[in-house]
Amino acid sequence: MHRLSVVIPALNAGTLLSGTLAVIGRGLEIIVVDGGSADRTCEVAAEAGARVLAAPRGRGSQIAAGIAAATGPWLLILHADTRPGDGWRQAVAAHMATPDRAGYFRFALDSPAAPARRLERIVAWRCRVFGLPYGDQGLLIHRDLLRAVGGVKKLPLMEDVDLVRRLGRGRLRLLAADAVTSAARWEREGYLRRSARNLVCLALWFAGVPPRVIRRLYA
Repeated sequence: MHRLSVVIPALNAGTLLSGTLAVIGRGLEIIVVDGGSADRTCEVAAEAGARVLAAPRGRGSQIAAGIAAATGPWLLILHADTRPGDGWRQAVAAHMATPDRAGYFRFALDSPAAPARRLERIVAWRCRVFGLPYGDQGLLIHRDLLRAVGGVKKLPLMEDVDLVRRLGRGRLRLLAADAVTSAARWEREGYLRRSARNLVCLALWFAGVPPRVIRRLYA
């Protein structure tokens, strides 16, 4: 695990970020890249022992900045509201034997609601059939593989889809652990409405609509 650097893009995520950092624990290189937060995101990260950087707002730009600053050959890209689940360290260590593939966690939500379980099953199907894990499932990738496929593009969103499409299904592997994401957005907006919005954004991306335009719908 000493070869691993964790990169977390964040924006006004102080409350949720604290839980993510607590699960990761100390002893790893953790880089939190802030996109201009107005809350205590930077303070929370620093108090947890993470290295804090600033970058232009947008996950692609923030992730790229974090990767450039990281020192480990292995990179784990996580969202600020996503916590690795039980057994994640063992799953990561096991995957490090295959540097020619990138790994992603099982999608899980921190809600007991039935719609959460249905969404988890849909995401598992999407990953199995289409090879499309999203950023809230984390991405474990060796620096050499990331460089070989062109790195992380500085996109305002859809940077995760862009990267996994360039990797292709053959270079993606499901890890034996969950990535537990906050269900707050789905509960606030409604599971059906939020999921439909995400699907529309994906369709627009594949149709060639610029990410800056899609961002207005996603926000």
